[in-house]
Amino acid sequence: MTMAGELFATNTRPDAPPVSGGGKLTLFLLALVIVIIAEAIGNVSIPVGAGKIVLLPLLWALLLGGALGLMSPRLPAPLRLTGALQNAAGAYLQPALLIFIAKLGLLVGGSLPKILASGWALAFQEFGHFFGTMVFGLPVALLLGIKREAIGATFSVGREPSLAIIGERYGMDSPEGRGVLAEYLTGTVFGAVFIALLAGLIASLGVFNPLALAMGAGVGSGSMMAAASGAIAAQQTPEVAKDVATFAAASNLVTTTIGTYFTLFLSLPFTIWAYGKLEPILGRNRPDAARPAAVDPQAEAPVHQEVRIGLAETVLAWILIGAYGLIGNWLTYGVVPDAKVVGGMAIIIGTVLAGWIVYLLLGRRLPAVLWVSIIGMALTYPGTPYAAEIAALTGKINFLALATPILTFAGLSVAKDVPAFRRLGWRIVVVSFMANAGTFLGAALIAQFFMHPPLG
Repeated sequence: MTMAGELFATNTRPDAPPVSGGGKLTLFLLALVIVIIAEAIGNVSIPVGAGKIVLLPLLWALLLGGALGLMSPRLPAPLRLTGALQNAAGAYLQPALLIFIAKLGLLVGGSLPKILASGWALAFQEFGHFFGTMVFGLPVALLLGIKREAIGATFSVGREPSLAIIGERYGMDSPEGRGVLAEYLTGTVFGAVFIALLAGLIASLGVFNPLALAMGAGVGSGSMMAAASGAIAAQQTPEVAKDVATFAAASNLVTTTIGTYFTLFLSLPFTIWAYGKLEPILGRNRPDAARPAAVDPQAEAPVHQEVRIGLAETVLAWILIGAYGLIGNWLTYGVVPDAKVVGGMAIIIGTVLAGWIVYLLLGRRLPAVLWVSIIGMALTYPGTPYAAEIAALTGKINFLALATPILTFAGLSVAKDVPAFRRLGWRIVVVSFMANAGTFLGAALIAQFFMHPPLG
């Protein structure tokens, strides 16, 4: 799926109505209201045994957006989130992610010496990301009676590159294709909520170095990384919270850049091998629980409309999303959006635009997220002219405030996938949760091994 500017949704309905300018305005107004409500609710802590779960504004935003989409048919016309608007929300999610990535890149640049000092921890924790999904998810899938769908569901966290890999090798109508689609849909609908709750609970126990958990948060999904790192950072001192964001961004960048090759040449072959060894043991005499969805000729296919966003509209989206971030920064963190704060946001948006231009000039051969990250890091790297001043201006904007608009658009886009998600059954949902937990905990465990003792 293309990053920002021009996003093309799959399974396009040729008869799907176009998204009008008024419809897009409605979408952004709904997003603004959701951001304000979510930031007004703020952080809510729930004790769980010796630990606690911290519910952040970004989670409220995701849940409110999803609820609005699900209740849309019963709402008054001005509040209805049609299938076309849900597809548009999914398209705008990508510009929102680039704003967040730019902020993290600007954070990472000034901390590169500290990141490099982590040495083997950052390098080897990636093995946890790419093998943890299988180690945690595959045995559970086999015990639940899931057969070859388990390969597609557990060889990775199942984002867009994983769909492409399985689709090319097996086809999306295969058991492996149904498995990776189940993982993709579960991650889309529940992934950010689940990983944030898990990360927050683990962080509250005080067993792991928070920087090890931060590296675990870099799972290769921008929204899931934002949710997990936010839950971890919310329980740290302001200084450690910045380090959490920095290491999560660095880990996510490594996962994103090498992830496709790693999953193609290592994770998938290893999962296929492990399936062949474990299925006769764990899956023996268990009936095939994963059943293909029955085709209902009376059922209407979900609308997946092709959505194009031109450069001018994308820049306007960046400005509006940045403004939403400033509102959250004010409501939750008490930072009044004065000239310096607005200047910091202008630098963030400028970083995104510069990275996008480089992406276009180089023929889209590498993802835009890579160039945005590199430019952000270069701007604040020690020794770069005005690096300290740029870091000071952009540092006034909390990265969690930028995560809330991301999860808002994610929530507004998920309702269109719920009918297909329901047909996949509860077992594959459990397996997906285990795979997501595996990629987080696997990386965190390896990073912890190289980073002990925990911070005191």
